Amino acid sequence: MADLRTPDVEALLDVLAAIDDKDTLFALFEDIFTIREIKESSQRLAVARMLDAGKSYARIAEATGASATTIARVSKCLSYGAGGYRAALDELAKLEEQ
Repeated sequence: MADLRTPDVEALLDVLAAIDDKDTLFALFEDIFTIREIKESSQRLAVARMLDAGKSYARIAEATGASATTIARVSKCLSYGAGGYRAALDELAKLEEQ
């Protein structure tokens, strides 16, 4: 994955980290990503939340519409990935405590 972290990717990361307004961030997402990409990405985060809460694949598929393949991929990333989902889930937990 090291070859994926190009200067262009770094610039995108810098921009995403710098924007603190949800509306501005959403506008950027609308411009950069397709509607399908936004929906699929948010679905994966929902899947990660449900997996973390101990929900079954069947329950997750029913609630989110995600395929078994997507659920398995997210589960694998939660267990063996780079830690991105864990960091996102921790941030969501902090926000919910506020």
